[in-house]
Amino acid sequence: MTSAAFDVLGIGNAIVDVISHADDAFLGRHGLVKGSMMLIDEARAESLYADMGPGVEISGGSCGNTMAGVASFGGRGAYVGKVRDDQLGAVFGHDLTATGVSFETPRATSGPSTARCLILVTPDAQRTMNTYLGACTGLGPDDIDVERVAAAEVTYVEGYLWDAPAAKQAVLKAFDAAHAAGRKVSITLSDSFCVHRYRTEFRDLIRSKVDILFGNESEIKALYEVDTFEAAMEATRKEAKIAALTRSEKGSVVVKGSETYAVPAAPVARVVDTTGAGDLYAAGFLFGFTHGKPLAECARLGGIAAAEVISHVGARPEQALKTLI
Repeated sequence: MTSAAFDVLGIGNAIVDVISHADDAFLGRHGLVKGSMMLIDEARAESLYADMGPGVEISGGSCGNTMAGVASFGGRGAYVGKVRDDQLGAVFGHDLTATGVSFETPRATSGPSTARCLILVTPDAQRTMNTYLGACTGLGPDDIDVERVAAAEVTYVEGYLWDAPAAKQAVLKAFDAAHAAGRKVSITLSDSFCVHRYRTEFRDLIRSKVDILFGNESEIKALYEVDTFEAAMEATRKEAKIAALTRSEKGSVVVKGSETYAVPAAPVARVVDTTGAGDLYAAGFLFGFTHGKPLAECARLGGIAAAEVISHVGARPEQALKTLI
């Protein structure tokens, strides 16, 4: 097998985050479930935005955040995602390439505007996300360059892509191309609501195609419809080749066959905004994995990245992660 040009190629929804602080009353007024991610249409996006307080615009998207994290560790990353040729599309492209990630997906010249996620951060540091997918939904199999996929050690995708049928086909094309080249594929479950929508498909994928699974405690319990983390972990062990399961302040657990590695969370002085914690955990883990580190060390690197990102507003690192390890 030829050596990889990229450590990780990520495929995701290219989204610009608009982050604003809000109280529980605001969530109640708009019928929002704290801590959830809801898909909204353009009209709802406009009305929510109009009622939000001052916002900070930061390029995001779950997988985009992960790729920025891989680059922050000094890893070589590439990204596939769809934006429109508009102002937010230009912002997204600039922000990602400025981190050192290769982003060559052609911008759409017609159709919906670039996606945005309106993120409301409550005083308890929980984030409630309202996502207008916009141009993201234009991602399809034609956007997958199989040679680029074959040049990456791991292809990593977000479960959110299952919400758009063409994007799902793009992912399956990429997975097949990766495996044909002897590479690995990885998926994050993204959100427990996402798991409820696609539980059967996700479980089938984990058994048949996925090499590395990421999920948090609520997502993995939702996937296997069990009440305890321990039961979810044992169910995961039977189906996943490698699974990295995060548990917030309890750290993470990696399972591979009969092996189990429980790794404590990295210390963080103050939790400001939990946005991106899982995305950055995946970045640290995948950076470690593609650099030949043992699984427990991969989890430790994930914890360091997650601790950095929750110590400030925004879902991408402010400090070079390679300086923290």
